[in-house]
Amino acid sequence: MRIVKIMLAALALATGIGTAKADDWSDTLAKARGQTVYWNAWAGDERINTYIQWVGTRVLAEHGVTLRHVKLADTAEAVSRVLAEKTAGRAEGGSVDLIWINGENFAAMKRGQMLFGPFTQKLPNFKLVDTKGKPTTLVDFTIPTDGLESPWGMAQFVFMMDTARVKNPPRSILALLDWAKANPGHFSYPAPPDFIGSTFLKQALVELTPDRAILQKPMDEAGFAAATAPLWTWLDALHPALWREGSAFPKSGPALRQMLDDGAVDMALSFHPGEASSLIAEGKLPKSVRTFVLDGGTIGNTHFVAIPFNAKAKEGAMAVANFLLSPEAQARKQDPAHWGDGTVLDLAALPAADKARFGAIQLGVATLSPQELGTALPEPHPSWMTRIEEEWLKRYSR
Repeated sequence: MRIVKIMLAALALATGIGTAKADDWSDTLAKARGQTVYWNAWAGDERINTYIQWVGTRVLAEHGVTLRHVKLADTAEAVSRVLAEKTAGRAEGGSVDLIWINGENFAAMKRGQMLFGPFTQKLPNFKLVDTKGKPTTLVDFTIPTDGLESPWGMAQFVFMMDTARVKNPPRSILALLDWAKANPGHFSYPAPPDFIGSTFLKQALVELTPDRAILQKPMDEAGFAAATAPLWTWLDALHPALWREGSAFPKSGPALRQMLDDGAVDMALSFHPGEASSLIAEGKLPKSVRTFVLDGGTIGNTHFVAIPFNAKAKEGAMAVANFLLSPEAQARKQDPAHWGDGTVLDLAALPAADKARFGAIQLGVATLSPQELGTALPEPHPSWMTRIEEEWLKRYSR
């Protein structure tokens, strides 16, 4: 009888805890209703902008939250704004409520104590995230997230090629140099600090550096020269074979994709494996375009949303972050008809109806399967990218 009483007491305690958590979230949603959330997010892709607009319609209908997309050319714009407010002592009523973020921008905000939280464990849908199978949902460019940002999507670096012009794509960074020399003027990459251009440099660095493990640690000047010397040698050899002999570079990933559509180059780059299929369906890339990756793997990561420390609408921002983790929102985002971005959810753990929702998605003619995507290489520590961008601009910017 004593054992039964103990078990009943434990059950009551567990139920009470669960009720408390539910009550906490209900209180959050009650405070969120009527709030306006200013979501600062990169706006360089109309498909993503349209998706964010759809999110706005859903959170307004479901939670009474008004979503305003503050369109950015560079996430650093929002980071600088929050930093300026912190420096000025503006601890409340900030201008940024939610920010699409990862990498060096997250590292800078975490280091500067500019983030609200931890908050992710408070989101009911966070329990659906595949934190074990997708460990980068908890670690951002080697930096632990510590609940300060909520995962939103999975990404992996891929190459697009027009198979009408490229029959045997290069399968390594060194092979890409040989291909470019054999096909002068038919390849380019966006100029850093554009995200796609910077990721291309990281991909090359990971493959070329003599000690890959050092990239997982904070960069120090003593090791920088030795680690990056092969990268600069490779770029010096590559640039004369690029479009316009490396005298000019496209400004962004979308600009490079337009060049592929126009036939100015034979390849483009993307961090979204489903992007080529989506653009083909929209008539923005030739039907002959396909996706490929390198044999040694390509860089993969998770992108997130975070809430600044002084956000005016913290509860509304949490409601939006939770909706972004819903199977409805994640499935729509993974569908190439809308975006083609990989899900952070553990599909095997979802209810049957939600599994069917994902199973019905047509990935598209140019989208590689998870098996074909192969190994996702870890991102270097964000300090490496900051320093590499500076050095690239010094060496190659005109």
